[in-house]
Amino acid sequence: MKRRTAHHRLKLPRESVTQSLALLALLFMGAVAIAGPSGALAWSENARLLEQRQTEVAQLSAERDRLKNRVELLDPRHADPDLVGELLRKDLNVAHPDELVIPLR
Repeated sequence: MKRRTAHHRLKLPRESVTQSLALLALLFMGAVAIAGPSGALAWSENARLLEQRQTEVAQLSAERDRLKNRVELLDPRHADPDLVGELLRKDLNVAHPDELVIPLR
Protein backbone atom coordinates (compact mmCIF):
# COMPACT_ATOMS: atom_id res chain seq x y z
CA MET A 1 0.00 0.00 0.00
CA LYS A 2 2.90 2.35 0.65
CA ARG A 3 4.13 1.68 -2.79
CA ARG A 4 0.87 2.83 -4.34
CA THR A 5 0.88 6.01 -2.21
CA ALA A 6 4.46 6.78 -3.14
CA HIS A 7 3.63 6.35 -6.81
CA HIS A 8 0.61 8.60 -6.35
CA ARG A 9 2.75 11.30 -4.68
CA LEU A 10 5.15 11.36 -7.61
CA LYS A 11 2.32 11.81 -10.07
CA LEU A 12 0.52 14.49 -8.05
CA PRO A 13 2.94 17.42 -8.61
CA ARG A 14 2.96 16.88 -12.38
CA GLU A 15 -0.85 16.80 -12.49
CA SER A 16 -1.14 19.88 -10.30
CA VAL A 17 1.26 21.80 -12.53
CA THR A 18 -0.75 20.80 -15.60
CA GLN A 19 -4.02 21.71 -13.91
CA SER A 20 -2.57 25.01 -12.72
CA LEU A 21 -1.43 25.89 -16.24
CA ALA A 22 -4.83 24.94 -17.63
CA LEU A 23 -6.53 27.09 -14.98
CA LEU A 24 -4.25 30.04 -15.77
CA ALA A 25 -5.00 29.65 -19.48
CA LEU A 26 -8.74 29.60 -18.80
CA LEU A 27 -8.49 32.64 -16.53
CA PHE A 28 -6.51 34.51 -19.19
CA MET A 29 -9.08 33.66 -21.89
CA GLY A 30 -11.88 34.73 -19.56
CA ALA A 31 -10.15 38.03 -18.85
CA VAL A 32 -9.68 38.68 -22.56
CA ALA A 33 -13.34 37.79 -23.20
CA ILE A 34 -14.43 40.34 -20.60
CA ALA A 35 -11.86 43.15 -20.85
CA GLY A 36 -10.29 42.59 -24.27
CA PRO A 37 -10.64 44.89 -27.29
CA SER A 38 -13.78 43.06 -28.42
CA GLY A 39 -14.87 41.87 -24.99
CA ALA A 40 -17.98 42.54 -22.96
CA LEU A 41 -16.68 45.81 -21.49
CA ALA A 42 -15.82 47.21 -24.93
CA TRP A 43 -19.25 46.27 -26.32
CA SER A 44 -21.01 49.42 -25.09
CA GLU A 45 -18.16 51.62 -26.32
CA ASN A 46 -18.33 49.97 -29.74
CA ALA A 47 -22.12 50.43 -29.83
CA ARG A 48 -21.73 54.13 -28.95
CA LEU A 49 -19.08 54.59 -31.66
CA LEU A 50 -21.29 52.81 -34.19
CA GLU A 51 -24.20 55.13 -33.40
CA GLN A 52 -21.92 58.16 -33.64
CA ARG A 53 -20.58 57.02 -37.02
CA GLN A 54 -24.08 56.34 -38.33
CA THR A 55 -25.11 59.88 -37.36
CA GLU A 56 -22.03 61.24 -39.09
CA VAL A 57 -22.77 59.22 -42.23
CA ALA A 58 -26.35 60.53 -42.27
CA GLN A 59 -25.11 64.14 -41.99
CA LEU A 60 -22.53 63.64 -44.72
CA SER A 61 -25.13 62.00 -46.99
CA ALA A 62 -27.45 64.98 -46.52
CA GLU A 63 -24.58 67.38 -47.29
CA ARG A 64 -23.65 65.34 -50.38
CA ASP A 65 -27.26 65.42 -51.62
CA ARG A 66 -27.43 69.20 -51.05
CA LEU A 67 -24.19 69.74 -52.99
CA LYS A 68 -25.30 67.38 -55.76
CA ASN A 69 -28.53 69.39 -56.16
CA ARG A 70 -26.57 72.64 -56.24
CA VAL A 71 -24.24 71.27 -58.94
CA GLU A 72 -27.23 70.20 -61.01
CA LEU A 73 -28.74 73.68 -60.67
CA LEU A 74 -25.47 75.25 -61.86
CA ASP A 75 -25.08 73.01 -64.93
CA PRO A 76 -24.01 75.35 -67.78
CA ARG A 77 -26.46 73.75 -70.22
CA HIS A 78 -29.51 74.68 -68.14
CA ALA A 79 -28.54 76.74 -65.09
CA ASP A 80 -31.23 77.86 -62.66
CA PRO A 81 -31.58 81.64 -63.15
CA ASP A 82 -32.53 82.27 -59.51
CA LEU A 83 -29.42 80.52 -58.20
CA VAL A 84 -27.18 82.23 -60.75
CA GLY A 85 -28.58 85.64 -59.76
CA GLU A 86 -28.12 84.84 -56.06
CA LEU A 87 -24.49 83.81 -56.58
CA LEU A 88 -23.74 86.90 -58.71
CA ARG A 89 -25.15 89.20 -56.05
CA LYS A 90 -23.43 87.39 -53.18
CA ASP A 91 -19.98 86.61 -54.62
CA LEU A 92 -19.42 89.42 -57.13
CA ASN A 93 -21.50 92.17 -55.51
CA VAL A 94 -23.42 92.60 -58.77
CA ALA A 95 -26.89 94.14 -58.60
CA HIS A 96 -29.47 95.68 -60.95
CA PRO A 97 -29.56 99.47 -60.93
CA ASP A 98 -33.03 99.49 -59.32
CA GLU A 99 -32.09 97.08 -56.48
CA LEU A 100 -31.24 98.09 -52.94
CA VAL A 101 -28.61 95.95 -51.19
CA ILE A 102 -28.84 95.66 -47.41
CA PRO A 103 -25.90 93.77 -45.86
CA LEU A 104 -26.90 91.43 -43.03
CA ARG A 105 -23.48 91.05 -41.45
